Amino acid sequence: MRDILSDLRARCADGVPFALATVVAVHGSAPRDPGAVLAVDAAGTVVGSVSGGCVEGDVYEVAREVLAGAGPRLVSYGISDDEVFGTGLTCGGTIEILVRAYATAAEREHLAAVLDLIAADRPVAEATVLSGDAEAGARLVVRPADTPGAPGTLGTEGLDAAVTDDARGLLAQGHTGIQWYGAHGQRRMQEVAVFVRTYAPPPRMLVFGAIDHAAATARIGSFLGYRVTVCDARPAFATRERFPTADEVVRAWPHTYLESTEVDARTVICVLTHDPRFDVPLLVAALRTPAEYIGVMGSRRTHCDRLARLRAAGVDEAHLARLASPVGLDLGARTPEETAVSIAAEIIQHRWGGTGRPLGELSGPIHQD
Repeated sequence: MRDILSDLRARCADGVPFALATVVAVHGSAPRDPGAVLAVDAAGTVVGSVSGGCVEGDVYEVAREVLAGAGPRLVSYGISDDEVFGTGLTCGGTIEILVRAYATAAEREHLAAVLDLIAADRPVAEATVLSGDAEAGARLVVRPADTPGAPGTLGTEGLDAAVTDDARGLLAQGHTGIQWYGAHGQRRMQEVAVFVRTYAPPPRMLVFGAIDHAAATARIGSFLGYRVTVCDARPAFATRERFPTADEVVRAWPHTYLESTEVDARTVICVLTHDPRFDVPLLVAALRTPAEYIGVMGSRRTHCDRLARLRAAGVDEAHLARLASPVGLDLGARTPEETAVSIAAEIIQHRWGGTGRPLGELSGPIHQD
């Protein structure tokens, strides 16, 4: 949604009717994950993507029909049949796509409220009934527990309560997917399918050490969708001019800043200082956080010395095992830019459980669940 956020907000503000196609489920290999969207307006203009091109043509036609008044539709695409030129995926998976219209002012206002929260980096989830003993297409907006209520209903008080509770859990984890309930929200029943799309603020990347490698890492972090902070205690190095792509540049002792800023389970920390004066207190603080990834630059000899210093500071072996050092995958990287690619590759591998080996040497699904 974020990649076409400005386009959707403009259409809502200008009163332009459009249909929105959303990937709600993926089985096996597929080019886009749940939550990917494609919009088609009354003029036939298309923005976004739900399959990287495999089924866009057919989804476009479905969107035009829905926009003309056909009502919400849930469509599924599997493996294409090349012999009859059937529409489908060439990657061997199956995707399910919900297509619904935002044709009225009330519908666009409902969506605009969600889009405004996303644009402001405020956490929000939207639940939509896909099928079962509830009104297909019914929607409910869910906010964190400490924020005011939001509009919509899925039909029954019990269903609203159950979905709200589960959506808040998914929102905290940054997960999106289909949940199943009874007609009144009963768990472990299969009567009502509800798609919960979460919009959490971008995850954070904290880069410590204002060196040339940090500039390259900040650039690739921004490219991957992280909110990037670069921190260094040296005023001459921690400047906006040196890190134009970072969301913020902080001049502070690294460990002091880390102890005062928010770190959650989606945060990645890249320690590029390789100076014991900074590294040891910073890593002691970092290992107390729930950060998803802690990568540390330095040679093997430097890392051995670093581990000895951390043990002397009271860090146990279980915590030391969280450190990714020397940082990055073995790509043969030499330049700061190549090193940044290596670091990004390790972060992606850590998140999704990849092997780091060439895909051509492996068999089985390319995308793991």
